[in-house]
Amino acid sequence: MSESLYEIVIGLEVHVQLATQTKLFCRCSTQYGAPPNTQTCPVCLAMPGSLPVMNRTAFQLGLKTACALNLQIPNFTKWDRKNYYYPDLPKGYQISQYDLPMSQDGFLLITDPKGQFEPRKVGIIRAHLEEDAGKSMHDEAAGKADSRIDLNRTGTPLLEIVSEPDMRSPLEAKAYLTELKLILEYLGVSDCNMQEGSLRVDANVNLHLQTPEGKVATPIVEIKNMNSFRAVERAIAFEAERQYEVWLETKQKIGDVAKQTRGWDDQAQVTRAQRYKEESSDYRYFPEPDLAPVTTTDEEIAAVKAELGELPRQIRDRLEAQYKIPAYDADVIVNQGQTTVNYYETLAKNSGDGKLASNWVQQEVLRVLKERSLEIDAFPISTERLAELVKAVAGKEIDGTRAKDVFAEMLDSGKSAPEVMKEMGIEKVDDSELENLCRELLEANPKVLADLKEGTHKAVGALIGQAKKKNPNIDPGTFRQMCIDMSAKM
Repeated sequence: MSESLYEIVIGLEVHVQLATQTKLFCRCSTQYGAPPNTQTCPVCLAMPGSLPVMNRTAFQLGLKTACALNLQIPNFTKWDRKNYYYPDLPKGYQISQYDLPMSQDGFLLITDPKGQFEPRKVGIIRAHLEEDAGKSMHDEAAGKADSRIDLNRTGTPLLEIVSEPDMRSPLEAKAYLTELKLILEYLGVSDCNMQEGSLRVDANVNLHLQTPEGKVATPIVEIKNMNSFRAVERAIAFEAERQYEVWLETKQKIGDVAKQTRGWDDQAQVTRAQRYKEESSDYRYFPEPDLAPVTTTDEEIAAVKAELGELPRQIRDRLEAQYKIPAYDADVIVNQGQTTVNYYETLAKNSGDGKLASNWVQQEVLRVLKERSLEIDAFPISTERLAELVKAVAGKEIDGTRAKDVFAEMLDSGKSAPEVMKEMGIEKVDDSELENLCRELLEANPKVLADLKEGTHKAVGALIGQAKKKNPNIDPGTFRQMCIDMSAKM
């Protein structure tokens, strides 16, 4: 169904597991992958008489994130009990924050280097701390209906980041999540591993439609169970079309139906109804009596802001300006992480050619890393050695095709570019030799010469193959231009 018939309205709730060694209110480990129910204690199991103690590191990580997201940080915040029953929530309530969150009223700027949508400032309503629940595992194989509970995750510190409903397409939602994940990784506040549950996304989606009776909105649906940004994109696209088809059949308005929660079935590529969404009153919030409020001074907030360093958007802007590369190149490099940025910058400085260095990182270095499942720190060719090859290409000592052969040999042998080039018999062709070869081939190919004189420059392509046979070391670009210039004088 054409999206021009409606406007998609999207808000995202992102739950981020913070990179602490211990849980939010006890000293149990947060390490992933331990045997079930081995990382628990009386506090996270809600034993009578146990009392929570706040993990200050978790609060500091939340504070750092809030500063990076332009959020307003109050000097006073408190904890609240959010009451609901899940089998994997031992206390029967979750310690969270309600009316006085640790941060609110911020924004995140999203852009698309491909220009598929206009830059958009997405408002962030709040980012608050809370503890995670446990994990329910259901075994329905062979006719069984067994459910098991693993409470290792119970009490893990979460930062819930709630956006305004400011996004208008699945692509914008994916861009928002990509930028948010980058910021969290650059700050070191989370590993953001979605497969391990370190970053979880819920999407609130509905449609605004213009009808003869005026503007109407479909009921809001919250989509859960999305384990990748691609899944988020697909789920929103499906849900928008589903809501439109339901509205055509029922003409329901936003006040007619309660907010619904639906789960994303990635295998079937559909959303499925789960339950009707609770309102805040259903959670019966009240202040947590066992935890003291948290106070933060303006000086502490200023110190955190001063230590943030460059954020992804600032790095992109600097790379574009400093190394004269397109926005798309900067985006690709920054999206790989800080270590790749460091590798690129060193390569660009050592080679003296920012754009050529960018091409080699994107086309060759990242390809090898993917093929060999390597991190950039383990890449076999140092920036100093790769810079020698990039310089040789920039100086027309070797053409791009043969440079890739040299690159492959450097990977396999560990030798430097000059060593490999010498072994392969690659050397820069003298200008006088190139001129003689150009004149010889033009004279031997009068049809090509005539075409060039008439301005048909593509005709020189017929000579390049002949030239490469006579001397494999010629640079095709240089040879091509020399033939064009020489033909005008012959």
